[in-house]
Amino acid sequence: MPIALLPDRAVVTVSCEDAESFLQGILTCNVETLEPGEARLGALLSPQGKILFDFLVSRTGEGFRLEAAAEKMADLVKRLGLYRLRAKVAIAADPALVVAASWDGSETSAEVESIRDGRLPALGRRLYAGTGAFSADAGEDAYHAHRIALGIPEGGRDFAYGDAFPHEALMDQLGGVDFKKGCYVGQEVVSRMQHRGTARTRVVPVVFVNGEAPEPGTEVTAGQKVLGVTGSRAGTRGLATIRLDRLADALVTGEPLRAGGAMLGVVKPAFATFAFPEMGVAG
Repeated sequence: MPIALLPDRAVVTVSCEDAESFLQGILTCNVETLEPGEARLGALLSPQGKILFDFLVSRTGEGFRLEAAAEKMADLVKRLGLYRLRAKVAIAADPALVVAASWDGSETSAEVESIRDGRLPALGRRLYAGTGAFSADAGEDAYHAHRIALGIPEGGRDFAYGDAFPHEALMDQLGGVDFKKGCYVGQEVVSRMQHRGTARTRVVPVVFVNGEAPEPGTEVTAGQKVLGVTGSRAGTRGLATIRLDRLADALVTGEPLRAGGAMLGVVKPAFATFAFPEMGVAG
C-alpha cells in the first residue's frame, strides 16, 4: 500500500469570490460540478486548442487548488493572471505544500489532506500537506510505473506542451473535458474534434517484447512509416503517442513495430472508449 512523494508536482491556489466563475470560463473541465474531496483532470489551452498546462483541480476552503508540473508553475501563474481582468480572484503558488500519491488503500495521518484522483479509481488518491507530514514508503518512480501501467499520460512526459490536443492526451477519456459546459479557451477546436471524430492520434500503453523501453522521444516505426514517438517508461512498459490509422495499416501489412531497435506491441487502455485496432501483445 505505497505512498510516494511527487517532488515534480506543485500547487497554485485560486481563491476569492469569483474563483469558480473565473476558472469555469477558461478551463476544459467543469469546476461547478467538482465535488469536495475530488481531484479532477483539467487543462488550460491555447486559442488553437493545444494543451498549455494540464493539472488536477480540487476545492479548498477558500477556492481551488491546481496541482501541476512544478517546472510550469511560474508560467501557469502568469497565464492565469492574463485572464483575470476584473475578476475578484487571488492567484498564487503555494511552495509550502507538498504533493504525494497513494494507491491500493494506503492510509495517511490526520494532518494530510487525502483526495480521490478523479481520472481513474485505480490511480488512488492525491495527498497534500506541509513539509515533513508524509511518511512515504515508495519512490517517485513507483508512482510513475503505476501510472504508466494504467495508461495515464502526463504533460511534459508523454506529450509536449503547446503541441497536443486534449483528445490526444486522453483527456476526453479521463474526465478532463466537459463537452456540455459553456465556452472556454480553445473550446471550438476541441468540440469540433469531438463531434467529427477526427482524433487519430492517441497516447497509449506499449509493451517492449525484447528488452526495456527506449529513451522518451524515440520514433515508433512500421517499416518506413513513422507511427509516433515514445513517452515515459518503466521497465518493459511505457506510453507512446501513436497514429491509430497508421497502426491499423501496419497490422494489415504485418509490419512489426519498432522503437530504437526494440520490438513493441500497442495496448488499448482498459478505460478507453475510442475505436482501436486489435493487436496481440507478448509479455
